[in-house]
Amino acid sequence: MVADLARALKTVVTTGKAKFGLEETRRAIASGTARLVVVAENCPDKELLAGPLKVRRIIYPGDNLALGAACGKPFAISCLAVLDPGSSDIMSAQ
Repeated sequence: MVADLARALKTVVTTGKAKFGLEETRRAIASGTARLVVVAENCPDKELLAGPLKVRRIIYPGDNLALGAACGKPFAISCLAVLDPGSSDIMSAQ
């Protein structure tokens, strides 16, 4: 599952559109442009981790460094909002 999710995230980053980070993710949720939110297990925002959201949420089974690596980024990512999945199948991921 983790490998499939990591592959889907990398595809979103290369063929779709995503916003990275806590503030960008919050803005995307508030504006209604986020279609999916992916949150690292150690995200400091407990509302994103467990609170009610207007969009579907996936808790990434790893920390923010692992989520950053899964997205192909050389930095930590605590959460991201998927605006356009591109050619990935992330919208059907569990």
